[in-house]
Amino acid sequence: MTENTAIAAAAQQLRNAIANATPCAPLRSTLPADDIAAAYAVQQCNTDYWCRQGRRLVGAKTGLTSRSVQRQLGVDQPDFGRLFADMWVADGEAIAPDAVLQPKVEAEVALVLERDIDLEAPTVADVISATAYALPAIEIVGSRIANWDINIVDTVADNASSGLFVLGNQPRSLRQLDLRLCGMRLDHRGAVLSTGTGLACLGHPLNAAAWLARTLAAQGAPLRAGDILLTGALGPMVPVSSGVYEAQINGLGSVRAAFTASKEH
Repeated sequence: MTENTAIAAAAQQLRNAIANATPCAPLRSTLPADDIAAAYAVQQCNTDYWCRQGRRLVGAKTGLTSRSVQRQLGVDQPDFGRLFADMWVADGEAIAPDAVLQPKVEAEVALVLERDIDLEAPTVADVISATAYALPAIEIVGSRIANWDINIVDTVADNASSGLFVLGNQPRSLRQLDLRLCGMRLDHRGAVLSTGTGLACLGHPLNAAAWLARTLAAQGAPLRAGDILLTGALGPMVPVSSGVYEAQINGLGSVRAAFTASKEH
């Protein structure tokens, strides 16, 4: 099997998992071993496919921003995935249990841009200058790979294990925030499931945003005005059950992801 054939096969494998609502086997047996470039080629293949089907790109997400998770997957840098308009869920809107395969949730800082970041090597200052406002966010990550049996090739090819995202409704200027030390708490049914701060996200959520801006610019796909950036988890992700997950981030407020009960219940 040639590399191009392997990339096309892996992309189709992921689309079949979505169409059949059934996770597939790991992709690392299809793609060249530890070939992150091939994994991004799979991601791009499916991004192009979905755009041809009429889906609209609205931004990008940074993943693997935790050093401990990077060590677990044997990498020394984050990864990224693309965000589509139909991945957005309103704050508190009901989410069906089967909306995402093998869902988990994590709390993040989201940025919304008011200017393009079309520069060769964007800095944190460039990100600050281009940002209109920040919002609290919950990302509902999912894996099309059975049992979350993933390595770096699997998650990159699978659009950085993206699923859905929920944004808060009260924008905040970066001038009002200390995102490095902002505390996060994720609650569910009265229990605190995850805590963290901006330090957990590459030392600062703006570091993650600058990495994303540089990486996409180097690929000829710079971030544009209006784009949404999910900067990465502020604490551990947790599996999903029915009920409301509420993330509170100091200075940004709160945001809720509400999951309905499965039909079996």
